[in-house]
Amino acid sequence: MSGPDLRLLPAAAAIWLGAFTATGVAARWSLSGGGLLLVSAVWAAHRSRLWLATVWVCLAAGLVATGLRVVSVEIGPVDELAAHQTRVRAVLTLTADPVWHQGTVQGSSNRGPGFTVIPARLEQVSARGRVWRTRAPVLVLAFSRGWVGLLPGQELATTARLRPPRPGEALAAVLSVRDPPRLLGRPNRLERAAGSLRAGLRRAVAGLPPDERGLVPGLVVGDVSRVPGELTADFRTTGLTHLNAVSGANLAIAIGFVVIVGRWCGVRGRWLAALGGAAMVGFVVLARPQPSVLRAAAMGAVTLAALATGRRRGGVASLAAAVIGLVLVDPWLARSYGFALSALATAGLLVLAPSWARWLHEHRWPWPVAHAVAVPTAAQVACAPVIVLLSGQLSLVAVPANLLVAPAVAPATVVGLLAALVSPLSDPVAALLGWICYAPAWWIVTVAEHGARLPLAALPWPGTVVGALGLAVALAGAVMAGRAAARFPRTAGGVAVAVVGAGTVWAGSPGWPPPGWVMVACDVGQGDALVLDVGPGTAVVVDAGPDPRLVDGCLRDLGITRVPLLLLTHFHADHVEGVPGVLRGRHVGQVEVGPYDEPAEERARVLAWTSAAHVPVRQVTMGERVVMGPLRWTVLWPARVIEEDSVPNNASIVLLLRSRGLSLLLTGDVEPPAQEALAARWGARPVDVLKVPHHGSAYQDPALIRALRPRVAVISVGADNDYGHPAPRTIRLLQATGARVERTDQDGDVAVVSGPSGLRVVTSDG
Repeated sequence: MSGPDLRLLPAAAAIWLGAFTATGVAARWSLSGGGLLLVSAVWAAHRSRLWLATVWVCLAAGLVATGLRVVSVEIGPVDELAAHQTRVRAVLTLTADPVWHQGTVQGSSNRGPGFTVIPARLEQVSARGRVWRTRAPVLVLAFSRGWVGLLPGQELATTARLRPPRPGEALAAVLSVRDPPRLLGRPNRLERAAGSLRAGLRRAVAGLPPDERGLVPGLVVGDVSRVPGELTADFRTTGLTHLNAVSGANLAIAIGFVVIVGRWCGVRGRWLAALGGAAMVGFVVLARPQPSVLRAAAMGAVTLAALATGRRRGGVASLAAAVIGLVLVDPWLARSYGFALSALATAGLLVLAPSWARWLHEHRWPWPVAHAVAVPTAAQVACAPVIVLLSGQLSLVAVPANLLVAPAVAPATVVGLLAALVSPLSDPVAALLGWICYAPAWWIVTVAEHGARLPLAALPWPGTVVGALGLAVALAGAVMAGRAAARFPRTAGGVAVAVVGAGTVWAGSPGWPPPGWVMVACDVGQGDALVLDVGPGTAVVVDAGPDPRLVDGCLRDLGITRVPLLLLTHFHADHVEGVPGVLRGRHVGQVEVGPYDEPAEERARVLAWTSAAHVPVRQVTMGERVVMGPLRWTVLWPARVIEEDSVPNNASIVLLLRSRGLSLLLTGDVEPPAQEALAARWGARPVDVLKVPHHGSAYQDPALIRALRPRVAVISVGADNDYGHPAPRTIRLLQATGARVERTDQDGDVAVVSGPSGLRVVTSDG
């Protein structure tokens, strides 16, 4: 049997690399680089090095095509208006469904309960007495529920303030909107029908428990708006995240169901291919053109064409052609994790799964079992490097978890689609179908929840490019070694035993960061720097310590590349001098500070650093409630400035947080006057974790400590400091309440972990 057709693979990889590079640099550099590569390609062709010339032409195509698209986004009035944050009158066409988020939007002074995020296309903009026509992609942040429920294709008018997008985003501007939309028309019938079906599916499963209620729309049409954060985390640990991202599997199930019904009704030949094509178009509209859906649709179109013409084409060649076409049409797909995972999973199924299934079948495995094992294993091996880049962990339960849920995916998808299709005709019938979905959805949720809580369900792995490349090399070596070992089974057995033994020893050793970590107190010397897990490679940072090098190292060890929020409790040097270390090499969305501006010189330094990095700064509000991933917090303090003792310390921001079943109180450097006022205002209640105020100094309110009764007390403090921190009497007070006391000066970085056994503490020194 001949191998897969790999001829288009270098071209697809080169175009993908070119687009990835060009979306991260200025358009002039990508266009110039593309021109130089074309000249080099002519030279290579002249020297009869056609393979090199072909690669350079494809790389140049990716650079030039993307550069031209970037220029089309950047040129025109929108970029200039956004740079000056101009208030404009805008006419928009929505390009995706609005999504409502609770909490506070980063980069805004909004104090409302939440905001709506809507991708859109800016059709017309009016400002400074002029009107411009445009077709610029924008993102709308609307502080009103009036935008919820609008459909893609809806044209509307509003007043907004334009703001610059983040570097590398496929946007001309971000629109901050506080007014309700003024509708100018209706979406087309197709979009209205799709919106009605998606809403009908949500109604059909409204009576299910929260996890299943959120999972079914995500599984069927990629609507993850109601998936609980805890379930998302469990899916990530067990390698089931793909179930909430519509991909080729969902499309294959939907089209396969339609084709089976068509055959049953007597449809044959080209008419059957046409029926499959119509089903594919309808599914893409229903699920919305997400990267994974577009890739799956492109692959499906090639397959349907082969079915219609009777010609067979190599699967890898079809995948490469799909990648080339999609990346050239939308270059920003080259930076989409979902698109990468979808393409890699398909490549694994095409290249690895067939040979692995045949090998298992030849060794007396029943064919269905061999296929069932080979498919998820191949997909997991192909996707693992990108998954660790996303999550900073390597799942050890992904293959068995996917095997266990596989029988439930198709029934849940098909019945969910039927519920959506029936919903416009009969809500009771749709609800009945929704309840039928409960059994397979419950099984998927159960596998995810129990799998995520198994010991060593996931191992920490460096969530960096170097870590991903290292894993890719290791997996490639393992695959080649496995093929060689098939010829020498006895030798392979001995090697396998040795590898498993070494892996067991390595896996049993404490990793960093520990799976399930909620908060890490970084060892930054005499100062505070707390890191709160929000998602893969993403964290909220509270204070930055006194040394940029130390906080940067702590964040690197945790694999943090994105910081949506850096919160500075007050402007003392031991909390803010490390700000450049947080900003270094990371995307920081926003910095939040308290209302007290002293010491003025430190405040000025912070503003200079954030201004140079183009990071917005805003002031927190007392009582503010924020939701970010699994993290929820309330600002408890400062309610007022206490004009005695140390004003900056007593003006520290105090946060009450909840994450993964734990409650945490972060207290900055508040001293007894503020502690007493805080207790009187808040009515102090027990918490799981207390970040001890002011590095464990002697200035503590015993009544507050006794009322909090923390299970774990974390003291961020420098070794051999000149202040005598932490004070022995503070340690005794905490221990008297039953708290386990952890100190960064003695224990290194301190991680608070939520796991199946409850609250744990893991330190970087083991």
